[in-house]
Amino acid sequence: MHNYLDFEKPVADLEGQIFELKKIAEEKGSVDMGDAITRLEGRSQAALRDLYKKLTPWQKAQVARHPDRPHFLDYCNQLFSDITPLSGDRKFGEDEAIQAGFARFKGEAIAYIGQEKGNDTQTRLRYNFGSARPEGYRKAVRIMELADRFNLPVITLVDTAGAYPGVSAEERGQAEAIAQSTAQTLRLKVPVVSVIIGEGGSGGAIAIAAANKVYMLEHAIYSVISPEGAASILWRDSTRAKDAATNMRITAQDLYQLKIIDGIIPEPLGGAHRGQEAAIDATGNIITSALKTMAGKNGETLKTERWEKYLQIGRSLA
Repeated sequence: MHNYLDFEKPVADLEGQIFELKKIAEEKGSVDMGDAITRLEGRSQAALRDLYKKLTPWQKAQVARHPDRPHFLDYCNQLFSDITPLSGDRKFGEDEAIQAGFARFKGEAIAYIGQEKGNDTQTRLRYNFGSARPEGYRKAVRIMELADRFNLPVITLVDTAGAYPGVSAEERGQAEAIAQSTAQTLRLKVPVVSVIIGEGGSGGAIAIAAANKVYMLEHAIYSVISPEGAASILWRDSTRAKDAATNMRITAQDLYQLKIIDGIIPEPLGGAHRGQEAAIDATGNIITSALKTMAGKNGETLKTERWEKYLQIGRSLA
């Protein structure tokens, strides 16, 4: 059984009935439930299709945060081979919220960086829910410097509500670390492809997402602040997150229209958590296409194109 979101109740009811009928059919082999199950499955798929073709921005935010949604390590293990993770920032310590290292993608050597949220209580605590401390961003800078030195493309997968805002992180220079990571991403002379696979929150996301090509999964979100945070600032009421999400234009569809991202990766019906392998394969295909468009370009051209990309954001709307 799936973990259902609040707005998925009609689907939950139908799939609950399907589960019960299948259970009865197993226990009482002589009872033929095939036709009834088929009809309910058809109704369930139709209900799911109706829900997901008209999701509100707040509902998309809920899908992007779904506990069963594939996270960075799921993508890493399916898309990459010969994985060699690296640890530490050579200044303070290790931050597991950011996973980084070297691997092969479709047989080619690459550097990878991504945020891992974890999928249960133990791993969520281990990875700090995907919210990196300064040493995580300094580790990202270290990996990018090595990628630049050895002329390796950089692939980043973003999934964070934002950088860790705790006192300890601020004491160790959180803002400076984010700024340095963003600057390093912009100055690279190798191809950089970034995909927002879940949440892309604030500077914690852009620190590894200032890429030549930026893509979002269909139900991912990307914003300068979380809807709850925006509601707290604008209305001093975090319960108005739904209103904030609607006004902030945080969806992949909005951001593609605003020319902030370069494309949208389709998700299986019902979200990436209902078809993890298919969603990850689709992501791999778009990364392959993006790298092909940059093949053969020299480093200065890649860097200049990246700068121009970000300098142009907002100009067409002025």
